Amino acid sequence: MIFYRSQLREFFLTASAVCAVLLAIMVTTQFIRLLGMAAGGKFAADGVAAILGFTAFNYLPIVLSLTLFITVLSCLSRMHRDSEMVVWSASGVSPTAWIGPVLAFALPLSLVIGALSLGLSPWANQKSDEFRRQLESRDESASVSAGVFRESRGGDRVYFVESVSREDNTVGNVFVHSVQNQKVGSMVARRGFLETRENGDRFLVLEQGRRYEGEPGSAEFRTTVFERYAVRIETAESRSGNRPVKGIPTLELLANPIPAHIAEFTWRCGLPIMAVILALAAIPLSHVNPRVGRSLNYVFAIMLYMLYSNLLSIVQAWIAQGRLAPAIGFWVVHAVMLAVALAMFSRHAFALSWPRLRWPGGGRSSSGPSG
Repeated sequence: MIFYRSQLREFFLTASAVCAVLLAIMVTTQFIRLLGMAAGGKFAADGVAAILGFTAFNYLPIVLSLTLFITVLSCLSRMHRDSEMVVWSASGVSPTAWIGPVLAFALPLSLVIGALSLGLSPWANQKSDEFRRQLESRDESASVSAGVFRESRGGDRVYFVESVSREDNTVGNVFVHSVQNQKVGSMVARRGFLETRENGDRFLVLEQGRRYEGEPGSAEFRTTVFERYAVRIETAESRSGNRPVKGIPTLELLANPIPAHIAEFTWRCGLPIMAVILALAAIPLSHVNPRVGRSLNYVFAIMLYMLYSNLLSIVQAWIAQGRLAPAIGFWVVHAVMLAVALAMFSRHAFALSWPRLRWPGGGRSSSGPSG
């Protein structure tokens, strides 16, 4: 009982810290990526927070799977390094006895991973796709902000405003650069505002400005002074098409068992199974050889995780393409990796018992005392 309590307590404390670090890294990298997309005009900046939240929910099962693997590996590696494993071995705890506390910690977490993978991640993908479509269907005026150059969706106009007044929906010191009919035009105006016509068309109305127009490579330009000039704002069409497979609920995947749906279902079910097998494989991987150091173990652990994840992705693609039967693709990768974990267990147990068959000086053993 003391053995189980001590290990589970350390597992949970370490998992909390590891999960917090992985979530911080994931959120930071995704936030930077989304900011770059917003700066490039792919969607409005006010949608970054919502899309970031949906992305975090989507990656949460993978983060928890990696958390489980790193937690077991780091905790057991520390025990090897601090010689706690020697104490437990002297107390009669065999290497296979660690399977109990590891499974007691891994199985509840794998159930959470399965629930997130089968339920929350598809919902987050679906909501993220819907939100992106709403952002893409907004007109160009929604992306105009003070002090920032914005390009139109067609790529033929660039807008810049120095100030924006939200009270009366006006902008100050406007600059518009456009390319139309092989002519380059630039406009500057002191003031501008949005105007909606009876037919629903929207215009950016500029007041008290100038327009410069000419052909590229030519020194001849025409200057026009205007009191009022209207620029039509393009309204983007709502993006249509089928929902991405990752956003389809699990029950709908099973109701329509086409290869693409079965492949996605295989991936979703494979995440919790992968988490449990990797947690078991972390037991022999945590054995530290003092002559080599523990860094080599982490290298092998990273390679094992990448190999497992990539094999699942390859099998998913093969099932979607019809190159592999779903009945085989569902279990073949997990069976192979479980066999690898069992082989590492056997090698680990053999390594622990092998030194007892040798003399301390490295000579061969004999049946009787030396004369």
